[in-house]
Amino acid sequence: MTYVDLNADMGESFGPWKMGDDAALLDIVTSANIACGGHAGDADVMAATMTLAHQNGVGIGAHPGFMDLAGFGRNRMSVPRATLQNQIRYQVAASIGMAKSVGAKVRHLKLHGAIGNMTSEDETMARDLYEAALSVDPDLIIMVLAATAQQRAAQSLGCAWASEIFADRAYNDDATLVDRSKPGAVIHDATLAGKRMVEMVKARAIITESGKHIPTPIDTICMHGDTPEAVQIAGSVRKDLEAAGIKVRQFEGH
Repeated sequence: MTYVDLNADMGESFGPWKMGDDAALLDIVTSANIACGGHAGDADVMAATMTLAHQNGVGIGAHPGFMDLAGFGRNRMSVPRATLQNQIRYQVAASIGMAKSVGAKVRHLKLHGAIGNMTSEDETMARDLYEAALSVDPDLIIMVLAATAQQRAAQSLGCAWASEIFADRAYNDDATLVDRSKPGAVIHDATLAGKRMVEMVKARAIITESGKHIPTPIDTICMHGDTPEAVQIAGSVRKDLEAAGIKVRQFEGH
């Protein structure tokens, strides 16, 4: 039996501003990456999202990003490394504390947005930020972008890690994500998303825009919670995986 986890980024609302349908996604996914107040989210949203995830038996992850609410963490920023490490510690600690207060536990870490893209290209940066997170909780499972510098960094640290592919993003031939500014970078067709995930999980490989196969473990599949089609894509991916005999359950670290 082949197993795979489904994860979604969520908890990204802020005050009166609502982003995504977290409740609907939490009926489909098995892991939730919950914003920690850096790129999105606030204390109330974090508490509510973690409570609902815990009630649904969904694994909780800290989802830190650049301290960039206005840019939703998608602007590449130049931040002194020691400061950036402390910002990761700050967000992870907030996540762990809030989870504990609602009777839950943070089991994994996933970097958000631009900080995630930059660390997928820069192994030293990835290692520095993972070390910062692990200094707060050494038992965190580090969710990495499969077959990138993030995975190499986690392996070099000897920590638990899980490799992730994206249901709704196109891939370059180096396993990084096609830049969102380019046509076709974000996949909006729920039927296509489900079909391509079955293909990749069965092939045990990322299939890039050019058709190249990049062999990799596939532990978890991400559906972004902030796209209009998020719930439809998540439902399609889960339905197609299960129809193909692939069991959906929480990942375990390597």
